[in-house]
Parts: sequence; C-alpha cells; structure tokens
Amino acid sequence: MPEVSLREPAVLAFVIIPFVLLATLLWGTSAASRRLGENDTTRRRALVVTALACILWMAATWLTAETGVLRQWDATPPPFALLVLAIFGVTFSFACTGYGRRLATGLPLWALVGVQGFRYPLELAMHAMYERGVMPGQMSYSGRNFDIVTGITAVVVAWLVYTRRAGRGIVLAWNIAGLVLLLNVVTVGILSTPRFRVFGDDRLNVFITYTPFIWLPAVMVVAALAGHLLVFRALAGHNRPSSL
Repeated sequence: MPEVSLREPAVLAFVIIPFVLLATLLWGTSAASRRLGENDTTRRRALVVTALACILWMAATWLTAETGVLRQWDATPPPFALLVLAIFGVTFSFACTGYGRRLATGLPLWALVGVQGFRYPLELAMHAMYERGVMPGQMSYSGRNFDIVTGITAVVVAWLVYTRRAGRGIVLAWNIAGLVLLLNVVTVGILSTPRFRVFGDDRLNVFITYTPFIWLPAVMVVAALAGHLLVFRALAGHNRPSSL
C-alpha cells in the first residue's frame, strides 16, 4: 500500500470524522437524557459509560491494526473476519438495547436522520484515497459505491422532517434505501479482500487493515449501520408527530 501521512487532508479525515461522531454521540446522549427527564446522576453515568466504551473500542481497533494481525489473510479464520463479526456485534448491541432505546425515543427524528450526513465528506475522502492508489476503485463512487447519495440526502430529508414537510413514510423509504446502499459497499469491501479477490488481484482491499483507515469499518460503518437501526426503532415507536 502507498505510504500516506496524516498531514494529507483526506487521510486526516479518517481521524477527524470518528472523533466528530464521538462528540455527536455524547451530545446526543446528553440531549436524549434531558428530553426523557432523567436525573443528572443518570445522565452523567450514561455519558461516562458511553465515552469510555467508545474510546476503548477505538483504541483496541487502532492497536489491532498497528500490530498487523489483521493482515494475516491465510489464517483460519482470518483475523479480519473476526473483526467484522465484532463490528456487527457491537453495532447491534449498541442500537438494539436499552441504550439504543434512549437515543431512539429521546432524540428528534430529524437528528437521527441528519447525523448520516457524515457519509458525504467520508465518501469524498474515500475517493481521494482511490485517486492516491490506496483504496481500490470499486469502493469509491467512481466504482460500485453509491453511499454518497445517502450522505447528501440525509441533510435534505432531515431538513424536510424538521420543517414538517416530510412524514414517516418518506423517512422509512429513505432509511431503507440508505441501508441498502450501506450494505452494498460493505459487501463490495469484503469481496475485495485478499480472502475473496472477486474484483481481481490488482484491486484488493487491504488499506482498511492499516491506521487510520481501520476506523472506516470499526467506527464509521458502525455509526452508519447503528444510525439506520435507530431510525427504524424511532419509527416503530409511539412518538407523537410533534416529536419528529
């Protein structure tokens, strides 16, 4: 893989975006707690637990990439496959438990939709990595990745919901489409690894096993997938229209 530097804006984006997402999550946790009428002790506990869990996860995945263990593609099972399972486990544990319920019921729907806007600058950074020869082309919007559409439309749909110009039906359709686009690029990324080589030996996806790119699947995919699950939970709840 070509050498990269954190001095490059597109590379630095793979560090900045995860920390922006962390800050957004902490803000959302505090806001949801207040909207639900939780006391200060409960709110502070939720913030501390959230911050510690996220920092530990980010540190663990970063160190795993630094050791090079994820690049042992001939191992059975390959360590990267175990990471993928851990990513899905963390995501569903986050979104489908009581913690996810707090966010889904305590935050307005427009906020849950709008946060997905981070996928727009992320896709720009990913495309820049493709142009640098770091990432295979099929994972950019020049290839088989259309996730940039979700990032752009998230802001639009969030604004429509906020101004009460879009109802739950539009949000549901958008959320399903965004989830499909996310699963598409995740599938492309997995099939591009040395274990599968579906798109050829010269278009392999190995950059995500290096820092800082490890946070693409370990943080940003987690955030995107969890975000969609939270929107589904919010839509399935009994929030009044005024809570949109």
